[in-house]
Amino acid sequence: MPAELIDGTAIAARIRGEVSAEVATLKASGVVPRLTVVLIGDDPASAVYVAGKGRACVEVGMDENTIRLPASTSQHELMELLDCLNADPAVHGILVQSPFPKQIDPGAVIRRIDPSKDVDGFHPVNVGKLLAGDRDGFVPCTPAGIQELLRASNVATHGLHCVVVGRSNIVGKPMAALMVQDGPTANCTVTICHRYTRNLASFTRSADILITAVGRPGLITAEMVKPGAAVLDVGITRIPDATRKSGTRLVGDVDFEAVREVAGLITPVPGGVGPMTIAMLLRNTVRAAQRLAAA
Repeated sequence: MPAELIDGTAIAARIRGEVSAEVATLKASGVVPRLTVVLIGDDPASAVYVAGKGRACVEVGMDENTIRLPASTSQHELMELLDCLNADPAVHGILVQSPFPKQIDPGAVIRRIDPSKDVDGFHPVNVGKLLAGDRDGFVPCTPAGIQELLRASNVATHGLHCVVVGRSNIVGKPMAALMVQDGPTANCTVTICHRYTRNLASFTRSADILITAVGRPGLITAEMVKPGAAVLDVGITRIPDATRKSGTRLVGDVDFEAVREVAGLITPVPGGVGPMTIAMLLRNTVRAAQRLAAA
């Protein structure tokens, strides 16, 4: 029997509805949550993603301000802008869209953002809080969204083996940290795999929960998946497809059609993890506004 689809679009819509209600409450008290996005240069994919974030903010009643900077922007100019945004009480969330031009140091940018406005959850303070199990920090949006998908799908995670393929600071590492924590939708035994892992299939076949985020189409085949496992695919790659009007289509790291015949639960690409990332960004921004309003 084919695996049950985890409908990220529907679950994200529910979360957006909850965020919209929280925004309305804040507005009634005179606080309008605002997300400021900084976009450097003219990368087409980044522009599309930023526009999507802006529309999502408007849909839930939040303010969104996109600051577009030329690709020639210096590190010093960007830092000065971040200092101004940090000091502006009307700005509750700050996000600098990657990738950055070569003259910009990503690590320095992340460290410059006020941790209380770091709604991406990448600042070392928020990373440290996540590792320590301190729920006061912001969790990176994609891992938080995956955990929400598991919760909404009624996956009893306690004691399960969770295998994370990929060790990025954006998904892999924070995902592993979340799943090993003592708490709801966690308490897993966690294994992290990466490009140097030998015999990857020996690990993935033992996973009750398999999360992959490496951007390699078709990496995970049916033979690599434990029957009945929950498979969550973060990977997203555009590949040629002559049958589509656009000439391309989006695929994940998982050989979807084959793995669906083995897994118990599976996320599609698109429509699985992707919608959750923006939904959790909205939730983080509202949390930041609530905290700053209460301070």
